[in-house]
Amino acid sequence: MLKLWPLSRVLVTRTSGAIFARTNTTAQDKVEVFVDDKQVFVAPGTTVLQKAGGRDSSTLLCYHYSIVNTASSPGYTRRMCSGFEVESRLIEKSAKVRTLYHDKLSIAGNCRMCLVEVEKSPKVRTLYHDRLSIAGNCRMCLVEVEKSAKVRTLYHNRLSIAGNCRMCLVEVEKSAKPVASCAMPVMKGMRVKTDSPATRKAREGVMEFLLMNHPLDCPICDQGGECDLQDQSMAFGSDRSRFTDIEFSGKRAVEDKNVGPLVKTIMTRCIHCTRCIRFASEVAGVEDLGTTGRGGDMQVGTYVEKMIKSELSGNVIDLCPVGALTSKPYAFTARPWETRKTESIDVMDAIGSNIVVSTRTNEVMRILPRMNEDINEEWISDKTRFAYDGLKRQRLTTPFVRDSAGVLKQSDWETAFVAAAEKLGTTKGDEIAAVVGGFVDAESLVCLKDFLNKLGSEGLCTEEMFPMDGAGTDLRSNYLLNTTISGVEEADLILLVGTNPRFEAPLFNARMRKSWIHNDLEVAMVGPQVDLTFDHENLGDSTQVLQEIANGTHPFSKKLNSAKNPMVVVGSSILQREDGSAIHSAIVEVAQNARKQSGCGEGWKVLNVLHRVASQVAALDIGYKAGVDCIKQNPPKVLYLLGADNGTITREDIPKDCFVIYQGHHGDKGAAMADVILPGAAYTEKEGTYVNTEGRAQEARLAVSPPGLARSDWKIIRALSEVIGVTLPYDKLEEIRSRLTEVSPNLTQYEKVEEANYFNQSQQLANLLKASLDSKPLTVNQVQLKDFYMTDSISRASQTMAKCVQAATEAETAKY
Repeated sequence: MLKLWPLSRVLVTRTSGAIFARTNTTAQDKVEVFVDDKQVFVAPGTTVLQKAGGRDSSTLLCYHYSIVNTASSPGYTRRMCSGFEVESRLIEKSAKVRTLYHDKLSIAGNCRMCLVEVEKSPKVRTLYHDRLSIAGNCRMCLVEVEKSAKVRTLYHNRLSIAGNCRMCLVEVEKSAKPVASCAMPVMKGMRVKTDSPATRKAREGVMEFLLMNHPLDCPICDQGGECDLQDQSMAFGSDRSRFTDIEFSGKRAVEDKNVGPLVKTIMTRCIHCTRCIRFASEVAGVEDLGTTGRGGDMQVGTYVEKMIKSELSGNVIDLCPVGALTSKPYAFTARPWETRKTESIDVMDAIGSNIVVSTRTNEVMRILPRMNEDINEEWISDKTRFAYDGLKRQRLTTPFVRDSAGVLKQSDWETAFVAAAEKLGTTKGDEIAAVVGGFVDAESLVCLKDFLNKLGSEGLCTEEMFPMDGAGTDLRSNYLLNTTISGVEEADLILLVGTNPRFEAPLFNARMRKSWIHNDLEVAMVGPQVDLTFDHENLGDSTQVLQEIANGTHPFSKKLNSAKNPMVVVGSSILQREDGSAIHSAIVEVAQNARKQSGCGEGWKVLNVLHRVASQVAALDIGYKAGVDCIKQNPPKVLYLLGADNGTITREDIPKDCFVIYQGHHGDKGAAMADVILPGAAYTEKEGTYVNTEGRAQEARLAVSPPGLARSDWKIIRALSEVIGVTLPYDKLEEIRSRLTEVSPNLTQYEKVEEANYFNQSQQLANLLKASLDSKPLTVNQVQLKDFYMTDSISRASQTMAKCVQAATEAETAKY
């Protein structure tokens, strides 16, 4: 089975940030190049097709309309990029040439749509910069014209260069034939023509070969309307075909592969761009995909039929430029132009991935990633992408009230409100408690807190535990991922304690893998043996190891304290233990020692907590108590469950006569123990604020209306408060967000991370604790892939996630 070249610890392609840090090219070092007869000076090592940093498609080297004088031409802009200056025209959104290139995958060069003609200069001198190539490798001056322009290829700026597509051919003067700009090093005095007759003819020829064996599936293909090949053929395709071999061997046909319940394959459509292979190998970290055969017999697949064992496998659907890899749950359900797109936020983990919810007729049809370089880049996890069918099943669409016989019966809002108000209104405040789950938005959190505070109750808790001893949750830096998600790329050493980020936060793990590949990041772990998709040092799962690192007696302490930018990441799951306070205290000690001895400075934050649920940070910001211990120690007479479905508190933990009110969107564990059920809205059915594990507030938007009689959570609480007679002072979303600003201003500072830097105070308070570490080994809840898919009320209701669990379980016992 043929693979792409082995992935080394340092790929030829590096991230733009890594390259910029090492490319301080002076004006004297620039190379003179002529693009469409316009003089341009670029840094050594620049490729013909490489973009000048970032994803700004207005900054190009070889775009055929670019390189003009900004002083004399209105509508033009000047850009300084990676040591060279490019004056380019702002690119409009009409795209004529899109390619198979992808900026997060390696370069394959299959499509050949980037062909250009190159004229050989009399002063031929190929300048390489740290093993960088023209377009693909150096990623500093790529003519990847995204959303616009005339040349887009199979190249992707997050992947290595393969050079398969050949659609980036350009003409270079005095060159015998067109060259692929994605992999051609820039030469001094090179004259490049990106839209010459020879260039167009070359691209048209490549397109003819691509279409020769491509099936005429467009009317039934799920990629229709989003297909890069369709766009390319409109720009470079012919109005007639010269294919006559149908009388002999016919068109090429390939057998479809079964790679699991998520990705549907129609491999006859494959054009061998190898994006999927490069993504699996470089970003996801699994070697399941590869190529077999050569020439016309080449096939992309898994060699033996098996599941793609990755939590990020669905991203190959977005990467595939044709209809070879499509979504199996979404197959034949809708066309992209029929759906309405709503930008929102994912709540399946605490990362807060940016997503686009596609809906039709008040139904979620699919969920796609949305670009955010600070959080998820352009990837999302499989649970984020495919668990949406859980929003259609096990839903609570009407209020329920338990009758005298102990049976829950459907009711109306008035009856349910009266039943709940009678109990809440006649019970003392200190005998009322509330527990909130992982999907609750900040508006509902502050609304419930104000409501119960008016009733005289302070017993508001979260399902997730967090140590309350010492500084506890009083200091915000104690419970945040202080370094931020994108800050991982600046770290040179990470110590993981009691967490498996691959399944608890897949996008955070992908970011660590990216830094491990490009920046030589070292990773060590105190915890069980797990597969993180990259090499790491396991220090053991004993708490004694953690104590030795804190004391400085462990051999790893020297390495940690000598790192330039160390990070210590503790998983919130390990803090659920009885000795959670002692573990957190030891982590604070380790982080502070590393911060002081490494010399990283006050600006670099070492201590990081990786949460698992979307609502935890906002709840702690608002003032909720972490964990349900206080409820178990002081059993209430009325218990209000707001989306609490993880079973942290059960009927056995409360008195038999305790009246339970459940408010949520799924009939899960919380609803089963309730006396009154109030149907709420899921995250796609309301406007809400969520704060991710790094403390970044983001806004989720309404994509579909709640089903049946379900309503937004904060509106239900507001109506209930009026029935009881303690009316809350807000009626509109804007008013409740003003209240959020009063409580914690960072909750409404969207897309911003408010820094928290109270590490010294936290260490001082932690040193006052007398708690000791337990001898039990440090473990994690999600060790294998099958543990990843069904972890909450939405994913537990998803048939797709159930199929994934079954497939992953079978894959564990499979021969291959």
